[in-house]
Amino acid sequence: MATGREAILARVRAALIDRPPAVVAPRDYHLGGTRDSAALIELFVERVQDYEATVVVTDDPRVAAAEALAALGAHRVGIAADLDRLCRPSGIELVEDTGLSARDLDALDGAVTTCVSACAETGTIALDGGPGQGRRALCLVPDLHVCIVRAEAIVESVPELIAALEPSAREGRPIVLVSGPSATSDIELTRVEGVHGPRRLVVIVATPLSSDEFSIMTTWTRSGGAASAVRASPSRSSTSRQHVDDRRGADRAGRSMMPPTTRSAPWCDGDRLCCAVALSSSGFAR
Repeated sequence: MATGREAILARVRAALIDRPPAVVAPRDYHLGGTRDSAALIELFVERVQDYEATVVVTDDPRVAAAEALAALGAHRVGIAADLDRLCRPSGIELVEDTGLSARDLDALDGAVTTCVSACAETGTIALDGGPGQGRRALCLVPDLHVCIVRAEAIVESVPELIAALEPSAREGRPIVLVSGPSATSDIELTRVEGVHGPRRLVVIVATPLSSDEFSIMTTWTRSGGAASAVRASPSRSSTSRQHVDDRRGADRAGRSMMPPTTRSAPWCDGDRLCCAVALSSSGFAR
């Protein structure tokens, strides 16, 4: 006598006998990018800014991370045990995550990690638990996430990002995709931040800068909040632009962040925390 499970499966098989043939999904969509490295970084910075995250482009991620953490009032931050020394900020208490509890992680002022790849079109960073990244909890529980992104790890399109993550998926690595600080408007369209992950995100793009192509000056002011993003436009070599992302109006109660503003660099206004960067000449180094 057939069991209930066997009877159900038999009826499913019988119902599928006359099913139509499977539809072949078209694979002629855009698979790769055509932008050069300078345009790729510029697009990535713009898209990350759209999420109201902070972006800094630098040739010294260690110093940039230290300045960002100090300016945001983070004195005790978590890191993966295998985070490279060139990415470890100085002047900050670094706590290696060797199995910290959720309560211990929540007590940290922030976390510093690297990432495996990033997508310029969507402004997304991808972590797979590889070197310098640690486990998922490290980038999800603390309220502040500072992520160091190697310029060469940035790809242009989503298909390229998926291809870059294929080895990690085949190995069964836990993959985390981060597109801006955690925020949701699920309930009555009221924006609430920090529900599913860090409320604040700082992305540091590490790229070698040529002194012939760049003139760069970075200044952090004294108060809390967020920093501006930094970029140069290769197509407008005579123009320097600074985008200031002021988070002083945002808090855990979910008030909306103030929209970014655009002013000429360098610029600093009163108690706002800003990163004033003057960029000149033709743009990012290749």
